[in-house]
Amino acid sequence: MKEKEIYLKLQGKLKRLTNETFKFDERVGEGWFSAVYFLKTKKIIEKYKPNNIVTMQFFQKEHAVLCGTDEVIALLNTFATNPQNLDIRSLEDGDKIAPFETVLTITGPYQDFGYLEGVIDGILARRTSVATNVYEVVKAAKSSGVEKPIIFMGDRDDHFTQQSGDGYAAYIGGSKAQATHAMNEWWGKRGMGTMPHALIQLFEGDLVAASRAYKETFPEDDLLALVDYNNDVITDSLKVAREFGKDLKGVRVDTSKNLIDQYFTRNPDILGTFDPRGVNPQLLFALREALDKEGFHHVKIVASGGFDAKRIAEYEKMGAPIDMYGVGSSLLKIHIGFTGDNVILDGKSEAKTGRKFRDNPRLEKIELGK
Repeated sequence: MKEKEIYLKLQGKLKRLTNETFKFDERVGEGWFSAVYFLKTKKIIEKYKPNNIVTMQFFQKEHAVLCGTDEVIALLNTFATNPQNLDIRSLEDGDKIAPFETVLTITGPYQDFGYLEGVIDGILARRTSVATNVYEVVKAAKSSGVEKPIIFMGDRDDHFTQQSGDGYAAYIGGSKAQATHAMNEWWGKRGMGTMPHALIQLFEGDLVAASRAYKETFPEDDLLALVDYNNDVITDSLKVAREFGKDLKGVRVDTSKNLIDQYFTRNPDILGTFDPRGVNPQLLFALREALDKEGFHHVKIVASGGFDAKRIAEYEKMGAPIDMYGVGSSLLKIHIGFTGDNVILDGKSEAKTGRKFRDNPRLEKIELGK
């Protein structure tokens, strides 16, 4: 599905994503990924209560950005028994949700879908957590009044099999730039990126030579130089700026939080009032000043390395001269847990103490098996 189609879908103008997008493991249908007690319950109910009709509802306890509903619906359409007979009502990916708000209900014979409860919880928890994390980062990055892009760089922080779903969730949360092709798979774009430290290492730390090789090999790409390899951000930024001029679109600063850039060892008088390690605002201010002093106003600054919503908000409040953020591990923290509860049995209220059916007029009826 193309990016424009995804945008329209989020506006409620297109059908949901289907199993043509989600490449499910066929063992889901065998119960391989379901908790064993759900499988045992399925067998018991088939024997003793085959005519039951239950309503299962799903909720969570945070203010969040919902994601995973299309995946869950496709899961049910693929692995539920007689999915066309289930009554499913759901919110949409991208909806803002409140604590305890019902996001999905499934009504039908328990044995037809109940064993998928944990799988559904897991899908909603992961996708919603990532979407919400990204949303908070995107919101922080425009808190100064200027919207700044977020590059989703989560490929090294989790198992590769999760990239497509996480990339889609990141897109739902507001990130339009992803590090790998797989992260873009579900929403129809390609990955983006320029140079890693490995490229500079292969040119023996010569950033100019590495950048020249990159430009000659990928002449259509914007040239974005990674400038912290030698732990001398300003010196290396000026080197590539002088060499490539208008062809240099930006520099990325990714200094380790355990290092102090050589700029501070050359200017020790400014130390003492801030933490000089890593990608700190004072280093970025000095970098911007150095670039502007030589007329390189067009060169953008990209910052990466340990950023989350709180840190970005702090940098934006200080007016740090950052044009784009690269964010990775903080976006993949799974902190929103979903719960599925049976709350209605054969048309009557029946739920564990403390739980009850919570209707939600925002739910949309879903047609399966067509």
